[in-house]
Amino acid sequence: MKKTRFSIDQIIRILAEAEALGNSVAATARKYGVAEQTIYRWRQKYKGFSASEAKRLKALEAENARLKKLLAEKELEIQTLTELIKKNF
Repeated sequence: MKKTRFSIDQIIRILAEAEALGNSVAATARKYGVAEQTIYRWRQKYKGFSASEAKRLKALEAENARLKKLLAEKELEIQTLTELIKKNF
């Protein structure tokens, strides 16, 4: 998984700054050196989250990816053993 440049706390702060009155998304993007599209993507993903909720979401996504990998490995193992049994009988 690619390491992000900004922590979740920083992303939440950047989004709050972009949504503040008088601030435009373009100006905020230039200030932090990211594309405007990145801010819109963050807004879509972390809309209405607090920092702790966003961290929990990130942890759940990581655990989900790990479990999917384990499941894929087990499925491959089952398939291999099934083929081995078919060859022996």
